[in-house]
Amino acid sequence: MTWTTTFRPPSKISTAVRAGLLLLALACGMHLSAAKILIPMDKAQKDHLKAYGVVYWVLQSDVPVEWLLNYRGGSFMLDRVAAVERECTVRGVSFNVIADAQADGILAEIADPEVNMETVKLEKAPKIAVYAPPTFQPWDDAVALVMTYAEIPYDRIYDREILDGMLPKYDWLHLHHEDFTGQYGKFYRQFRNAPWYMEQVRVAEAMAKELGYAKVSQMKGAVAGKIRDYVAGGGYLFTMCSGTDSYDIALSAEGVDICDTPFDGDPPDPQAQQKLDYGKTFAFTDFKLIIDPMIYEFSDIDATDIHGRIGETRDFFTLFDFSAKWDVVPTMLCQNHEQVIHGFMGQTTAFRKNLVKPSVTVMGENKPQGTVKYVHGEYGLGQWTFYGGHDPEDYQHMVGDPPTDLSLFPNSPGYRLILNNILFPAARKRKQKT
Repeated sequence: MTWTTTFRPPSKISTAVRAGLLLLALACGMHLSAAKILIPMDKAQKDHLKAYGVVYWVLQSDVPVEWLLNYRGGSFMLDRVAAVERECTVRGVSFNVIADAQADGILAEIADPEVNMETVKLEKAPKIAVYAPPTFQPWDDAVALVMTYAEIPYDRIYDREILDGMLPKYDWLHLHHEDFTGQYGKFYRQFRNAPWYMEQVRVAEAMAKELGYAKVSQMKGAVAGKIRDYVAGGGYLFTMCSGTDSYDIALSAEGVDICDTPFDGDPPDPQAQQKLDYGKTFAFTDFKLIIDPMIYEFSDIDATDIHGRIGETRDFFTLFDFSAKWDVVPTMLCQNHEQVIHGFMGQTTAFRKNLVKPSVTVMGENKPQGTVKYVHGEYGLGQWTFYGGHDPEDYQHMVGDPPTDLSLFPNSPGYRLILNNILFPAARKRKQKT
């Protein structure tokens, strides 16, 4: 049985109804005087995270929004409509009403070839899917958590839906912190007798059998291949934590048994390491597998050991300052009111820079430690982003920890990077400068 669940964050008036009211306002010509709404995204913004939700809500009505890259932290500008003003007020989002002449002055400033700014038109809200298991809880994944807080709707899909070919319905896909290698997150040593772990194994094995696979690792490998094809066809992929390196490892190990006996009932291929094909991966190369089931690691890609040694007080990563007029895509993905961001741990915390492919765009790194946190690249007609760590506002999130209350972190620069990626597919496609 195929299931897809749409998550619409609760509110007094649903997101869909409010979007309908905005359409009605526009149809009735309820534009106020010739003016614009500017949603600032610098430190003047009261709630950066909900600001993205307002922009998404506007785009749902096919109302274009100008994303002002590097202008006041990546601010947004659109025609003045009373419904938008009310929505900003309801959600606690800071905004300014400015005259057309002032808006023209801002656009002229941005257009100056000597200024590192650019304008990108956002035109249509992307249709979003989150790849997550039936046991998934929205507060256990940073992306779902921030979309719920920002009131951005999404569908939840999993292995069956992907193998049934549903991915082309979506513009943007997020991978929950999944293990695509079929090793159940390498939690065997610590949690193999925990009820939740045993239930996870039981459910995964039953699904693999039902879908015609002898092993969970084979099913996950097939899912990884479908996601690769989705990106190649023009899809946008975003993932965090173990959804990054475990995904690339699964691509490289296509058709190779890399799972030890506790995970699939038989030993791994003795030549598994030699049979890896790094040409199939998105981000990483020349990595070494860690097959031992008693070691909580997939490979040497992850730099959790390095960050564990430096400690929370010294753990930061720096966003790159790209040329907005020439490197439009990474500039969009790095919009923020902070350039130096506090690090955070995860099963996959960050990536060893020497194992990142030269073709990959590094957008955030901890240079002294030789690690990268935030990377982007193209594959076929599509694009992908990998972001290390589990929760930008919970430094060392542990199994069973309570959910992060984002109302306490409305200006989180770490969470802003996630939301940049969600709006990214809404940008009008144009030829890149060469």
